[in-house]
Amino acid sequence: MTSFGDRLRQVRRDAGLTLEQLAEASGVSDRTISDMERGHSRAPQARTLTALADGLGLTGDARAVLIAAAKEARSASAAGRPRVGDLPRGVTDFVGRAAELAIARDAAQRAGHDAGPPPVLVVHGTAGLGKTAFAVRVADDLRDDFPDGRVYLDLRGTDPEPVAAGEALQRLLRALDVPAARIAAADDDRSAQLRALLEDRRCLLVLDNAGSEAQVRPLLPATGPCLVVVTSRRMLGGLEGVLRIPLPPLTPSESAGLLGAIASQAADPEAAAQVETVSRLCGHLPLALRIAGTRLASRPQWTVAGLAGRLAGADRRLAVLSAGDARVAAAFGLSYAQLSGPAATLFRRLAHVPGADFAAPLAAVLTEAPLPDAEDHLDELVEIGLLQPQGVDRYRFHDLIRLYAEERLRAEETAEDRAAAVRRMTDWLLDTARVAGLWYHSGDGEPPDGWDGLAPLATLQEAGAWLRAETDNWRVALRLAAAGERHQLVVDVVFALGYYADSAAHWPGWVETHGLAMRAAKALPDRKQRTEQLTNYAWALLYSGGRAEEAAEVAMEAYRLGEETGDLEDQRLAIGYAGAAWRHLGRLDDALRAFGQAVDLARRTGDDGTGVRALVAYALTLQTAGRYREAVGTYREVLAGLDRFEAPPIEVRTTRMGALAGLTTAHCALEQWSECLGAGGLVLPLATELGNARQLGRVLIATGRAHAALGDAARARADLIRGMETLEGNFIAGSTLDLDYLARAAETLRGLASS
Repeated sequence: MTSFGDRLRQVRRDAGLTLEQLAEASGVSDRTISDMERGHSRAPQARTLTALADGLGLTGDARAVLIAAAKEARSASAAGRPRVGDLPRGVTDFVGRAAELAIARDAAQRAGHDAGPPPVLVVHGTAGLGKTAFAVRVADDLRDDFPDGRVYLDLRGTDPEPVAAGEALQRLLRALDVPAARIAAADDDRSAQLRALLEDRRCLLVLDNAGSEAQVRPLLPATGPCLVVVTSRRMLGGLEGVLRIPLPPLTPSESAGLLGAIASQAADPEAAAQVETVSRLCGHLPLALRIAGTRLASRPQWTVAGLAGRLAGADRRLAVLSAGDARVAAAFGLSYAQLSGPAATLFRRLAHVPGADFAAPLAAVLTEAPLPDAEDHLDELVEIGLLQPQGVDRYRFHDLIRLYAEERLRAEETAEDRAAAVRRMTDWLLDTARVAGLWYHSGDGEPPDGWDGLAPLATLQEAGAWLRAETDNWRVALRLAAAGERHQLVVDVVFALGYYADSAAHWPGWVETHGLAMRAAKALPDRKQRTEQLTNYAWALLYSGGRAEEAAEVAMEAYRLGEETGDLEDQRLAIGYAGAAWRHLGRLDDALRAFGQAVDLARRTGDDGTGVRALVAYALTLQTAGRYREAVGTYREVLAGLDRFEAPPIEVRTTRMGALAGLTTAHCALEQWSECLGAGGLVLPLATELGNARQLGRVLIATGRAHAALGDAARARADLIRGMETLEGNFIAGSTLDLDYLARAAETLRGLASS
C-alpha cells in the first residue's frame, strides 16, 4: 500500500516542484512537508491538506486520490493506539457565560488573521467557578473553526507536583501525532518542535488548571492559526499579550436554571423563592450549586425548602455542600495549600473582619505585619482566587470562601491567638475612627494628635472617606467594645464622631451607636457624660431614626438631669433637641417655647455661639409655622452673629449653611424670587462641600421654583429634578416638611410641562 508520504512526494515530483517551491505555493513550511513525505508526522488535517492540493494544482480525481490517502493515513495512525489529548466530557446542563463565550468566539475569528502571535485566553477565578466546564464548552462550540484538532491537557497546577513543562510538551506533541522517537530530549527543543508543528495547523489547545506562568509559557505557539485557552485559579499576571477572562459567579437566574436542570424539585415554579435562597446560600458558585442540585436529585423525597434549611446554618454549610468526592471545602483547600505561610495566616485572620470588605491597613493590623508586606500577601490571595479585589484598594471574600477561612481559623489558631487578633482589630478600628472623627472637630489643619497611623487621614476628606468605607467594620468594633464593658472607650469614640454624624445624619446606624454610648455612660460615674450621651441619643433617634416621640422623651430626661446638676449648657442642648422633636411632631407652640428657652439659656451662660445655634432652630420653627418674615429676620440675625461664634470651623460652616438654607427657602415661600436665588447661590456650594443632602435637596427645590417663576424653564427643571432625587434619597420617615417640599416640586414640574 502506498503511504500518504509516498503519494505526496510522487505528486510533487510529477508537478515538477521542489520542497521549497511547494512550500511557497501552499503556505505550508518546507520542513512540515518534508516530515510528511518521510512519514515522520501524521497526515495533514483538512485545512493543511486543502492548501497542499491547491499548491500542487490538483483537481478532479487527482485531488480526490490525495485526500483519500490522507484520510486512510489518519485512520491507520489512530487505530490501535491510546488517544492522547482528547477533551473531557462536557456538562449537559451548562448555563450562562454568554458574554465570556462571545469573547472566545471573537478570538477564534481572529486566529490566523491578525498579525502577531495566536490569541491566548486566560480564564481565571476561584475554585468552583466552572473554568474547566467553560473551556470545554468553548472547544465544543468552536469545533468547526479548528478542523486540525482540539487538544486538551490537564496541567494539574493545584497538585503538590504540577506537570513539568517538559512532560507537558511531550504530551502535546504525542497528541499531535509526533512519534515518540521523533520527540526531542531537551525542553527548549520540544518547545521549538511544538511551535513549528502549530505554524500550519488550525488547532485549539485547552491548557487546563495551570499553576504558573513558567508552566504555560513554553507551550504557547508563536505563529499560526491556533487558539489557546488556559484555565487557572491564578490570574497568571506574568504572561504577556494574553486576553484574561475572569469568571464571576452565576447570576441569580442562571443559578436557578442550573439547579432546575439538575433536580426536578428545583424546576417547580412553586419552589422559586426557595431556589433563590439555595442559590444565594451557595454563593452562586457553580460547584456548590451542582453539589446542591445533585443532593436533591439523588433524594427525591427532599424538598428545596428542606435543603435551604440545611444550608442556613453557616457553621454547617460547607459540610452540607459535599456529594461523593465533590466537596466545596476540598476545592478551596487546594488553593489554600499553595499559599505562603504569611499569606495563609492572613487568609485565616481575615475571617475576623466583620464587614463585607476591607483595605490593606486592617490586614496589616491582623497579622502585625508592615503595610507593604500585608499588601503583598493580599496580592497573593487575589492572584490565587481566594480574595476578590473591590474597587481600587479594597478586598472582599466570596461568602463560601469566608466560611472556609473561618474553618481554618478555628482549626489552626488557638483561642488566645484569635482573641488577641480581635482585640488588635477592635482597638485599631476604634482608635482610627476616633481620630478621623476629631477631624470634624478641628476642621482644617494637621491630623488630630499628630496622627501617623496606617490609615491615610491627612485631610478632612480622607478622614470622611475612611469613616464611610469602614462603617461596617468600626460599627461592629464598637459593639464588641460595648459587650466587653469598655464603657469609656465607647463614649470617647461616639463623642469624637459627633460632628461627622451631623454631616451624615441620614445614616440609620447612629441610633445604635449613640444608644451604645448612652448605655455606656450610664455605667460610668460621671453624670455629665450621662447627660451628654442622653442628649446625643435623642439627636440620633430624631435625625437618624425618625422616632420623634422617643427623641422628645429622651431629650427631656437629659434636660431634667441637667437641672439636677445645674449645668445650663446641658439643659440648653437637651431642650433644643426636645424642641426639634416637637417641631417634627407638629407641636409648633411647644417647639417655639423650647427654642426660646434654649436661646435664653445660651445668653445666661454668656455663650454667643450656642445662642446662634439656638436661633437657627428657632428660625426654622418660625418658618415651619408659616411665620416667614420673622424667620427671615432671625436668619439674618444668625448670619450677623457668626463673627462672634467661637466654635470649630466645621461647626461655623454648618451653622452658616443652615441659616443660608433657611433664608433661601423662606424667601421662596414669600415668593421673593431674586432674594431666594441670591441666598441659594451662597449655600449650594457650602451644602455640597459639607455633604448635607437634605439641605441641598430643599435648597435646589427652592431655587428651581424661583427659576420657574422668573421664566428660566431649563434651569428650573434641572434644579427641581436634582432636588427631588436628592431629598428622596435621604428622606427621613415622618418628615412632613420634606413631604411638602417634594409635593411643591412636583407641582412646579407639572406646571412647566403644561406651559
